Amino acid sequence: MNPVKRQSTLKAPTVFAGIELHGGEHTRVALKPAPVGHGIVFVRTDIKDRDNRIEVRPDAVAGVRNCTTLENKAGVQVATIEHLMAALASVGIDNLTIDVEGQELPALDGSSEPFLKLFEQVGILKQPAPRRYVKILKTVEVERGDSYGRIEPNDRLYLDVTIDFDDVAIGCQNMKIEPDTRSFRDRLAGARTFARTHEIVALREAGLSKGGSYENAIVVDGDKVLNPGGLRYNDEFVRHKALDLMGDLYLAGPVLGKITTVRGGHGLNHDLMTALFSDPEAWRFISLPVENVELGCDSVLA
Repeated sequence: MNPVKRQSTLKAPTVFAGIELHGGEHTRVALKPAPVGHGIVFVRTDIKDRDNRIEVRPDAVAGVRNCTTLENKAGVQVATIEHLMAALASVGIDNLTIDVEGQELPALDGSSEPFLKLFEQVGILKQPAPRRYVKILKTVEVERGDSYGRIEPNDRLYLDVTIDFDDVAIGCQNMKIEPDTRSFRDRLAGARTFARTHEIVALREAGLSKGGSYENAIVVDGDKVLNPGGLRYNDEFVRHKALDLMGDLYLAGPVLGKITTVRGGHGLNHDLMTALFSDPEAWRFISLPVENVELGCDSVLA
């Protein structure tokens, strides 16, 4: 599938709510259409005494432990945005206001599928302006412990993700995908976040995973998957890592390049984007030619 050429937003507002994966609180989120050039902006509607707008951009990342957290200059944060961002990337939404009544997005089922279904119900509005892409011009590599990441030139977004866990139920898995709306829906959207039993106590002692359950995460104990329903895919773990990578990349907007990660996570993803944008010779912004862009049109996801 060729890259999308026009900017897009939602055709109408929509709302969802649920329990935060880490904070454990109930959160309500409203997605609102936004005009051309607006970008994706979170608004913490529960905060009134300071700037509550958080623009989605790579340099706004304030935390990468078990989720991606953004923060504005006033110290206002929003966390666990990666699953929603991956869904937005898959359908090419560029402009959106996201009102959040809390510090963290709800986990829903731990995947991107509920967000994608919302978009399909509401529909996508193509807007009369070209999209801005980040085109990769040269290879950039990073390492974090035993993790490795590389981003290199390619005409389309291409992900090559490898994970390697000691847990027999997970093991070593690889996913290669050129994600577009259809392949994301079929191969990544339903893959859920996961945790290992020996990590859960430490997470909760650190104030994380308070809202985690079998309803919104896969739980692994050595060679066993503890969820009563089992896995949705036999390689659901690496599919979710690819989903997370896609969401983290979209903090910069749509990217044209091949991204490879080995034993990666949110920290490595952020390191890779930081290294990329630290080298002005490694990337540039481009727009793809659009015929009759001034006319605009509406479209609903196929």
